[in-house]
Amino acid sequence: MLRQTPLNAAHRGLGARLVDFGGWEMPLHYGSQIEEHHRVRRGAGVFDVSHMLALDIAGRGARAFLRYALANDVERLKFPGRALYACLLNEAGGILDDLIVYFTGEGRYRAVVNAGTADKDLAWLESLRSRRSDAAAIEPRRDLCLLAVQGPDARARVWQALPELRAASEGLAPFHAAECGEVFVARTGYTGEDGFELALPAARAEAVWHALLRAGVSPCGLGARDTLRLEAGMNLYGQDMDETVTPAESNLAWTVDLSGAREFAGRQALEKERPQRRLVGLVLAERGVLRAHQRVATAYGDGLTTSGSFAPTLGRSIALARVPAQASAGDTVQVEIRERLLRARVVRPPFVRNGRILVEPVEESK
Repeated sequence: MLRQTPLNAAHRGLGARLVDFGGWEMPLHYGSQIEEHHRVRRGAGVFDVSHMLALDIAGRGARAFLRYALANDVERLKFPGRALYACLLNEAGGILDDLIVYFTGEGRYRAVVNAGTADKDLAWLESLRSRRSDAAAIEPRRDLCLLAVQGPDARARVWQALPELRAASEGLAPFHAAECGEVFVARTGYTGEDGFELALPAARAEAVWHALLRAGVSPCGLGARDTLRLEAGMNLYGQDMDETVTPAESNLAWTVDLSGAREFAGRQALEKERPQRRLVGLVLAERGVLRAHQRVATAYGDGLTTSGSFAPTLGRSIALARVPAQASAGDTVQVEIRERLLRARVVRPPFVRNGRILVEPVEESK
């Protein structure tokens, strides 16, 4: 039986198309995926992301433990409320998951992990903890509802729906968070737009959801979330990265802190690595649709698309692709689509950020 979020009945009441997503029954869309995409780029949309899991990590040794568990260094989080994007690696340097970790107070952190990897992540973290003497406890917060309110109008709409959050959240810079009573507010997201991610008790989920809708926030499903994150050049775990690839092969080398002598899981493998592949963006120059698992022919050998879709903001098909490391932005490549080789240009993601198209237009082949 599929697992359900606290908002399952609300999704049904709105006529959502529900699908199996990693064992969870989740809304794909509420009528039009493309309209939902544009509402986030131009206004405000809300996503139920309660299938993801928050982990509260606390204790005197919490910081030392996370410095060992993550490839990025939580030592950078000097003040409560700061957040950090990081990868959880295996000993071979492969990516077990990507996550955001928040410093919430002395000896207290919150990490939010992906739904499909949550149980595996928790088991890996517990295994790492068992190797060490750090005084740290890991508490899965399955009692929470997680909502992502995204778009240029998102923050204003949240304050309209939940005015009690304004004082604590109005001054938040991107990648910062605040606790406001029983609601955790973070200025983070997965769409390339501004907004908040909210964590609140499941018992309040429906009331908060409906308050956001009354404030003019549009309900949005997984379909729009995927095209938004792809335009923003954000990786999807299980497609653009997994245990078989390293951060350097996934356009995530910037999340690995090799400075100093800090020991962390996977460090020894990464220090020896000489990446032969890299993750790039593609913009199709011909009629067709880029999808995952399509062959990419480059001057340096073949690669493979990892994610692909029609990009509503650009009006073109785009993709992320893992290609030979020599390929670079500006190169022309060919993508095999239905036994035809179609021309595409290599670009550096993101394609769109904060409503702005960041890649040069591609002249369409006739």
